[in-house]
Amino acid sequence: MTETDVEHRDPAELSLTELRALRQRLQHEDDVVSYARRVAQARLDLVQTEQGRRDAGPDADLGGQIGEVLSHHLTGGPARPPRPTEDLSENPLVDELETLCAELHFGRLEELSTEELAALGDAVAAFEAKVSSNRRERFDRLDELSAELVKRYRSGEASVDSLLAD
Repeated sequence: MTETDVEHRDPAELSLTELRALRQRLQHEDDVVSYARRVAQARLDLVQTEQGRRDAGPDADLGGQIGEVLSHHLTGGPARPPRPTEDLSENPLVDELETLCAELHFGRLEELSTEELAALGDAVAAFEAKVSSNRRERFDRLDELSAELVKRYRSGEASVDSLLAD
């Protein structure tokens, strides 16, 4: 049976091993998606900060705001149980964002015309929305899998001791 077959089956039909493996794989995928989403949100905030600087006039100093924007994305967000961290920057989803930003000249925010800056903001916002939707679907599936695991632990079909044996 392929990963795709297992991924779409009713959690109640999965063996305990399949259930745990699928949940673990989806959690890892969520780490990648979450990373790409945070990077996209930070870049979108930087575009909006540049738009705000332009709106505020030529004497505006938004240097402090840029640090605040970046630190929010490094420390903000809901707490999750810690999982091992790894370098997630080498990933097709992250590469897609990097390509998008390179094509729309993200690295030259101050030099972009108002229209180019708006187009960049729209493109990054669309990417972030797509990633957020993907993440929501994954969360829904993870919730289903977790509920099935809890049900099995409560019924005695699965035990914590079996985790130690794996």
